[in-house]
Amino acid sequence: MAQSAALVDALKRALKARGVTYAMAARALGLSEPSVKRMFSSQDFTLKRLDQLCELAQVDFPELARSLEQKEHLLARLTAQQEQDIVGDRTLMLVALRVMNGWTAEQIVSTYTLSDTDCTRLLVKLDRIGIIRLLPGNRIRLLLSRAFSWLPDGPMQTYFRAQAQDEYLRERFDRSDEMMLFLSGHLSRKSTATLIARLKRVAHELGDLHRDDARLGFAEKKGVSMLLALRPWEFTAFSELRRDAGAQPSAKTATKSQARQPMPAPRLVRPR
Repeated sequence: MAQSAALVDALKRALKARGVTYAMAARALGLSEPSVKRMFSSQDFTLKRLDQLCELAQVDFPELARSLEQKEHLLARLTAQQEQDIVGDRTLMLVALRVMNGWTAEQIVSTYTLSDTDCTRLLVKLDRIGIIRLLPGNRIRLLLSRAFSWLPDGPMQTYFRAQAQDEYLRERFDRSDEMMLFLSGHLSRKSTATLIARLKRVAHELGDLHRDDARLGFAEKKGVSMLLALRPWEFTAFSELRRDAGAQPSAKTATKSQARQPMPAPRLVRPR
């Protein structure tokens, strides 16, 4: 019974990863939505129904069964070498970032000037690096956890600061789908910790909304990027005027403080 429940849970995860709702499954099976919900809650599937649902989730039954025997190790972070391997190849980085956002191989090839062969070659590299599992038919299973983040001051963050940060911040952020806030205040340690916790929830919400929108058509969505940053800081032009200027933290110290809090604060949101 426990194995049956685990198999149903694995099937539900596979369907959710593909953005398949109960309503969509009901239409594919020719059933009502309540009937499909009862089928999952009672774990009562015919082999035909199970096969149909596997096809809908784009996963074969042996693969689903194997997932019970050996769960994939999901990564919360990459090693510095893994990040460097990705950053060192522009097209590999492009494909890596797209699959991290749920793109299929077909969507990548139809959007960018990559052939099917080139895309497959790059996906094989990502499989070897360990961030995806490449399945038959160029289907992709992402091996990154929901808590994934890039290394503080690692190759990806270094690349972003050097190559993309100025371009990202250069815009006016005045369109209806853009926002930039730069705020300052004096907070206690407790209040700062509270704010950081709330900002982390905002970051997690982006991931939740991304998964919710997976059910929408490819043309109904566009890429967005959100930058969060928070650290103790005073503009150097101001701190140099302090009476105790010699006692102020050095730029190096401030950088380390920032590294300890890699993903919090004033929020910048704009389409990519």
